Amino acid sequence: MPRRQQPTARQERLGTELRKLREAAGLKGREAAALLGTDSAQMSQIEAGTAGVSEERVRRLAAQYSCADSALIEALVTMATDRTHGWWEEYRGRLPTPFMDLPELEHHASFRWDVEFLHMPGLLQTAEYARLLFAYVNPEFPESDVERWVEHRMKRRVVIERAEPVPYEALIHEAALRIRVGDRRAARRQLDRVLELSDAPHVTVRVIPFDLDGFGGAGSGMVYAGGPVPKLDTIVRDGPVGPVFIDAEAQLSRYRTLFRRVEAVSLDPERSRDFIHWLAKEL
Repeated sequence: MPRRQQPTARQERLGTELRKLREAAGLKGREAAALLGTDSAQMSQIEAGTAGVSEERVRRLAAQYSCADSALIEALVTMATDRTHGWWEEYRGRLPTPFMDLPELEHHASFRWDVEFLHMPGLLQTAEYARLLFAYVNPEFPESDVERWVEHRMKRRVVIERAEPVPYEALIHEAALRIRVGDRRAARRQLDRVLELSDAPHVTVRVIPFDLDGFGGAGSGMVYAGGPVPKLDTIVRDGPVGPVFIDAEAQLSRYRTLFRRVEAVSLDPERSRDFIHWLAKEL
């Protein structure tokens, strides 16, 4: 099997999880390689995601590592054997690699949580809002590049609009609802879009109002994508060159707790809809 020059985040995650299992078993890479009848270089490539691994090898490693978590093993087997080529592949080479990894993560997610403080969550944005935002943040981009980013963002909405959508919850700060990326009419259309999407039974929108005591925020916005098992959850934060994927168990636990804390002080869905209606009428 040829070595991958640029593994996806999903392929790297599979390798990372296999490495975690090996380290938990107290084995060195060369010892794990011997169990597969290969060398340490090949084992390093598997754990880096630059080389594929078969279902049989995943199961053999899990057994040798004394992993008794059957749900995790089945999830890793699925990751190893999955051959999905999603719509995002058409943008490979046209947008930075992390922006291919994000829709792939969303495609496989079991649920999705967003927390946003300054802008609308990407999955809830209108094309008009996204276009204005990309053009403002990247004034040097030619119009064709801006349109490519907008098109990509609009296609990502499929995960909450398809026949079997991802359960989605967005916590949106009042600041993000009030900031007018465009004019008043564009802002009203954006708020109407949020209300429209929040009608769906799988979409929950909660507003974080300004009028809160003792609210320290969450540092910055975040995406939390559920995996097939909690150990395979993923956090996505904004980085200087695109999304950054976080999978350390301590961080997953921290951000799960942080999300629930922010959720607890947010308005309930019904009051949030009333609040957004009120803001729209103000415009």
